[in-house]
Amino acid sequence: MRIILYTKPGCHLCEGLQQKLEQIQNLNIELVICDITSSEDWFKAYQYEVPVLYLAEDETEILQPIPRPSPRTNVKQLEQLLLKYIPNTEKNNAK
Repeated sequence: MRIILYTKPGCHLCEGLQQKLEQIQNLNIELVICDITSSEDWFKAYQYEVPVLYLAEDETEILQPIPRPSPRTNVKQLEQLLLKYIPNTEKNNAK
């Protein structure tokens, strides 16, 4: 399962969330980072919203948004949040 993180350069909230996502080891996820400044459509959609998280099944199908966690959320809390959104088949593949 893919987690898409929409970010922009210099966004400290984005950087902090990315670091926490990269530390998650108990879920079978692929983290995809999308810089909103590289796409006019992304920039228009997310310029005031980053960081933005989406769950995607593959490269073409985005399943659903994931609420942005508090910057104070730790890695374990973030993992628990993601578990609420990952389909049951993915939960079964968790380490």
